[in-house]
This record gives sequence, C-alpha cells and structure tokens, in this order.
Amino acid sequence: MKKSTNTYIITALLMGLGLSSCVKKFDASSYAPPLNVNGYTASSQIATSNLVAHWSFNGNLTDSVSKTEGVGTSTGYTNGLLGQALQDNSGYVVSDVPANIQSLHSFTVSLWVNTGQNTTGALGLLDIAHSQNFWGNLDIFFDNGGTSSTGVLKVHLFNNAASATGVDAWEGGYTVTNPWNGWTNITVTYNDETSTVIVYYKGSQIGTNTVAGFAPLNWTAAKQMVFGTLQFETDPSLTSSVNNDPSSPIYYGGWGQNLSGAMEEVRVYNRVLTSTEVSSLAALQLREK
Repeated sequence: MKKSTNTYIITALLMGLGLSSCVKKFDASSYAPPLNVNGYTASSQIATSNLVAHWSFNGNLTDSVSKTEGVGTSTGYTNGLLGQALQDNSGYVVSDVPANIQSLHSFTVSLWVNTGQNTTGALGLLDIAHSQNFWGNLDIFFDNGGTSSTGVLKVHLFNNAASATGVDAWEGGYTVTNPWNGWTNITVTYNDETSTVIVYYKGSQIGTNTVAGFAPLNWTAAKQMVFGTLQFETDPSLTSSVNNDPSSPIYYGGWGQNLSGAMEEVRVYNRVLTSTEVSSLAALQLREK
C-alpha cells in the first residue's frame, strides 16, 4: 500500500526529534585552538621564573609576589583588561618597595593605563621614589605638551638610591599616538651590562638609549614607590627635595598631575625581556580581556 506524503513528513519529524536528543550541541569554542602568539598561549607563560613583582589591582593593592600591600588615596576599582583595575580619582597608591625590586640590576617594567588627556603638568604613572632628589629612581610619565590625539611619553632612571649623587638616564619625550581614553601598554627595559634603556609603547619599540657610566644600578636604599602620580605630588611628599606646603621655599606649585583614570597589570621582571616577549605580553593581555 502506498504511504501518504503526510506519513513521510511525520516520520521525518519524529526521527529528527530523536536525533536532536542524542547529539550534543556543537560548541565552536571547544574546537578552536588556543590563541598562539610567538609560541605563547597565555601572558602568564612569559618569563614566569623572572617575575619578581606583580600588581594586578584586581580588587586589592597588593604585590602578589612579595605580599607587600599599598595604601590608596582617593582610589577605588573599575572594570579593567583582566578583571578589575585600579581607579584613580585624581589619587594615587603608595607602597613600600619590595625587596625584589631593591635588588634589581637588569629589569623590565610593564604596565597598562587608561586615562584622559593630560592637559596640565606631568601625569605620573609609576615612580620608585628617591628620598633626596627631585626625580625618583624610576619615573614613567606623560609630560605636558600633548594633544587630543598624541601624548609625550618620558622615562627617567637614577642609578643610586643610596645617595643624591649619581647618574641620570632620560628617555623621551617620545610623541605617541592615541594614548587617551583607552587601554595602553608601556614597557621599559634596562640592561645593566650595557647601560641600555629601551622603551616600548603598545608592544612596539619607540626608543633606545645607552647611558655611559650609568651602571651598576643600586636601588637597595629605595624605600617607597607610588602608582598614579610622581613622588613629589603625594601628601606628604616622598622626597625631601620638594614640599607640597605652599609656604615652603621648596614648594613646586603642583606642577605634577595625578592619574584620573585606571591602571592595572604592573609587572616587574628581573631581566630584560626580548622585543618578542614584550610584544607577545601586550598582545596576549589584550586578547585575554
């Protein structure tokens, strides 16, 4: 006997329902290979044994390596690249300098920042303070002179935290594009064997400088560091060279500026990362957000 068209349709529907209950739903993500950047699939794989300090600012102000805890002034937390980030409402965080940083010779410092345009004064990002000098042992900041689409990035190093006498190393100002209102990576490496500083912006090298007579680096006497401003803008100032009391003869008139934005993933390594490692770190952290 010939089956009707309706019978075939009903049979097909019943078979489809039965198959759908047995077949696992396709999950594209489970079949996709992990992101591979120059052989790395996660930022945590890069120079793992050389990471000596790490402030993720994911809900706390603590270096996850040394457990050194900072103190915030006008700070909170906001959404960042990898979880939460430090939110600076024109504030800053002061921390004791971990022993791993005091003992550095060659090093790499990497950080992410998201801030509005710098219009007045120097916008400090990270500062390892020098208690006697105007500038710190390490100063990373955007100088004044930028525009709505460019910034002036500067880096300063001093080689002797134990004394006001030593050698300065200045890098910049580098004109960088689109530094405002978006996440930006800045990385600085220093090679103590060659006295060479390299500065990277968004994973790409933008400057290198060899400073005669700079080595050896000696930060054993560095006691405090600050995130989100320069050493002389804290209250009280972290250096005796500058006082933020307007009646003082060494008052500098608020020339510096506090970060009004967010910062996270401050990492310090005890060796120079290669250009491939620096670019891979930046690329992977962007993809991991």
